[in-house]
Amino acid sequence: MTDFNLIADAEWRKRLSPEEYHVLRQGGTEPPGIGKYTNTTTEGVYSCRACGTELFRSTEKFESHCGWPSFFSPADSGKVIERQDTSLGMVRTEVLCANCGSHLGHVFAGEGYDTPTDLRYCINSICLDLDERPLE
Repeated sequence: MTDFNLIADAEWRKRLSPEEYHVLRQGGTEPPGIGKYTNTTTEGVYSCRACGTELFRSTEKFESHCGWPSFFSPADSGKVIERQDTSLGMVRTEVLCANCGSHLGHVFAGEGYDTPTDLRYCINSICLDLDERPLE
């Protein structure tokens, strides 16, 4: 894993668009329903837009009707970090890229989705790149 604290803020600002920087580095959220991958069903691998680390696979993506891409598990649990988020007057679990520390979204449990984990990783599209490829 990379020590993401070694990358200077100015470098992140060069690498990312202002919108990407706001969500990935400042913990923002894109508006619901506008993201590139919200409704896509294309087969492939979703990677972190900031560093390219593989995060999710299309086989774990499902339609949750929440306005953001939803996954029931990461491709590898070691690729994401989960930490408590008490911002906005509520308690949630934030999801970050384990490699670069970028904010991806939040994970929610016990919402009654018919998935193997009953988890919903609610991820901002702007945080992802999709490598369209057949999965085995």
